[in-house]
Amino acid sequence: MIGKTFKMSNKINVTQTFLPPIEEYVDLLKNLWETKHLTNRGKYAFELEDKIKSFLNSKSEPLLVSNGTIALQIAIKALELKGEIITTPFSYVATTSSIVWEGCKPIFVDIDPYYLTIDESKIEAAITDKTSAIIATHVYGNPCNVEAIEKIAKRHDLKVIYDAAHCFGVKYKGKSIFDYGDISTCSFHATKIFHTGEGGAIFCNNKSLTKKIHDYHNFGHENNLSFNGIGINGKMSEINAALGLSIIGHMDAVLKKREEIYLLYNAEINNLEINKINLRKDCNWNYSYYPVIFKSENDLLVTEKIFNENQVFPRRYFYPSLNKLPYIDYSRMPKAEDISKRILCLPLYPDLKVEDQCRIIKILNR
Repeated sequence: MIGKTFKMSNKINVTQTFLPPIEEYVDLLKNLWETKHLTNRGKYAFELEDKIKSFLNSKSEPLLVSNGTIALQIAIKALELKGEIITTPFSYVATTSSIVWEGCKPIFVDIDPYYLTIDESKIEAAITDKTSAIIATHVYGNPCNVEAIEKIAKRHDLKVIYDAAHCFGVKYKGKSIFDYGDISTCSFHATKIFHTGEGGAIFCNNKSLTKKIHDYHNFGHENNLSFNGIGINGKMSEINAALGLSIIGHMDAVLKKREEIYLLYNAEINNLEINKINLRKDCNWNYSYYPVIFKSENDLLVTEKIFNENQVFPRRYFYPSLNKLPYIDYSRMPKAEDISKRILCLPLYPDLKVEDQCRIIKILNR
């Protein structure tokens, strides 16, 4: 197998942005050209929030923001978190950087190597009198053990934020994953299943907290002439909201196509040297990623090189383990460090051609 090259029809990246028929987007933009209302929570922002809530059948109110990182930062600020925040080392860098950016200290807890989410059985040992919250990531949209985390948080009077960047459309035990925790955040970056080009949302089912979050994302404005307190500019533009509106009507078809691709991978990948993702029971998943875990980092690197030679570009996601970031005081997280070295996400997006997917599978199996 080493060095063997298969002819690919085109360059295949780990993902490709889904875009609706351009006419659908242009029709919405025409209204913006007429009204000149391009930002500051116009018609499209309100309409998209309503459609997102309806599509997800969520009890929590979504607030659109400019990106998924600012969503985390505002969530930390709105909950008035201080001191130490327990979190996972196996996530995208924004999870940790947001904690540090807001003047708090991340305290890492290793992951469950089966589900890849934070190991809830190790959380309590990390709690000190400086702990104010838990920020946990639903990894690849795979839910954390939310029941156990809720019990721990209640026992120790801690807040819970879920980084649910990958979770659009995920349900756990019959309800939207965004309905768990004090706050959940989501990314609507162009690489995500549902996107607005750049954007994100904060989900909260507490009315007073929702109002506070709203104020924070809009400079602290109560109205044009008065302020409730400090704030920043975290608003989503009408141009981005319009893109989301043109996409959300296609989401059922997008999710269905992603499921088909996922199922083909599952059925045809027969390389016994790799492991696949384990989904938590009672999860209705969104087929956001297709990670494979190799026996060793060397096996991953050899395979990645062969993929690249064949114009296939999977991603080492997440790598490195976040406890190894240069601005973090290192603490050993053996499971997260090990998994991060051996995990690779395969291409998965609605326009992935069957013949290209079959060639990807053929390379991996050989």
